[in-house]
Amino acid sequence: MLKLDEVTKEFRIGAFGGRSVAAVRNVSFEVVPGEVVSLIGESGSGKSTIGRMILGLNPVTSGTITFDGRPVRGGKQYYRHIQGIFQDPFSSFNPVFKADRVFDLIKESYYPSVPAAEWAGRVAASLRDVRLNPDQVLGKYPHQLSGGQLQRLLIARALLLDIKLLVADEITSMLDASTRIDVLNLLAELKTRGLGVLYITHDLSLGNYLAERTVVLRRGSVVEMGLTDKVFGDPLHPYTRELLSAVPRLNRAWDDATPVETCLYHERGGTGALLEAEPGHLVACARLPAC
Repeated sequence: MLKLDEVTKEFRIGAFGGRSVAAVRNVSFEVVPGEVVSLIGESGSGKSTIGRMILGLNPVTSGTITFDGRPVRGGKQYYRHIQGIFQDPFSSFNPVFKADRVFDLIKESYYPSVPAAEWAGRVAASLRDVRLNPDQVLGKYPHQLSGGQLQRLLIARALLLDIKLLVADEITSMLDASTRIDVLNLLAELKTRGLGVLYITHDLSLGNYLAERTVVLRRGSVVEMGLTDKVFGDPLHPYTRELLSAVPRLNRAWDDATPVETCLYHERGGTGALLEAEPGHLVACARLPAC
């Protein structure tokens, strides 16, 4: 369905744009229908840049992104099948309009000929699919709803389209723990219907909870990738092991975490090819298994 092949993104910097910096370097992975892929890395690793390129919001410098075999170009028909939801749900709503205006915009753009009564029924069904009561959210302004309700409104909006892929960029980071689990369970339920999800996060525990496959990103490059149970159960790259060692545990104090050893490849930021350490598990390390 979605395929990234050697994708690189460079931004021009400096007073006159005389220099460039690579935010993403030679990234390749796929998302298939009915699958959740976690894209994991620290802040500044290039995760959101990849999401924006998939959504057609940023152009690709080199490499290709294809959806159902066709190059990603954005546009109305593309967004019928691919939608994005971002970290701050409040930024997706105009505060002077009621929150359900997002459904009116979908109707105006994609379903102008659908009768009002039929559209109201579709909206109500979509809201119930994301476990919202239409009577409690429709007609409300954004500030009258919680962050979790707004995120689920955005998911309901996406479901009104013929959506095949959802790019979820840090969609739970502003939510409390109980609401966060509700949203994650909703995504897990939607994938059973065939929806592909790219779940962008810096939270390893949430990625482990939700995804079949995991892609670990460091300084814009993929350093480890594969089935989630293999990446988390037997991390091979020093950066992945370092990330896992930093996950807080109830029975361990923060200062108990120990530094993880590095290898030459790790020190240089990961510039070589991924190696297949085992079926379904790729790692960017030049000296396996020595490091």
